[in-house]
Amino acid sequence: MDRLLYLLENNPRLTNSELAVMLGISEEEVAEKISLYEQTGVIKGYKALIDKDKAHAQTVTALIEIKVQPKFGHGFDDIAQRISQLDEVESIYLMSGGYDLCCMVTDKSFQEVAMFVAKRLSPLEDVVSTATHFILKKYKEQGIFFGSAPKDDRGNISL
Repeated sequence: MDRLLYLLENNPRLTNSELAVMLGISEEEVAEKISLYEQTGVIKGYKALIDKDKAHAQTVTALIEIKVQPKFGHGFDDIAQRISQLDEVESIYLMSGGYDLCCMVTDKSFQEVAMFVAKRLSPLEDVVSTATHFILKKYKEQGIFFGSAPKDDRGNISL
């Protein structure tokens, strides 16, 4: 992966000036590369990672496993596309294992998630079954620790 993409992925708040120094190129070149990545869809967007507990959000995140009956000639893409169009769905993935798809629903109440699964997701044609898991506590997401970072208790060793 391009070093610029790596830097942006790890800290999208870096300025073009800071990126230029880190990469040894001009600010204009950085701006051009970022613009090209955005236009071609390599960069899909920028998002802040929020600690919902510290923000006192009274919502949950649910991971919903979905078993489907794929259609001949379409595989899983057709049903995954239909599910991705539902407003509640933040992310959807094709999975290996006991279930075929997995979707994430965030910033909803327990009841809203339950009603989504019961009234919108499960009744879809080709959905065979679902299993809903609620995230109870986040310890780490996208490489960022929530709460306090774990203490390294290995100690110092000198040879």
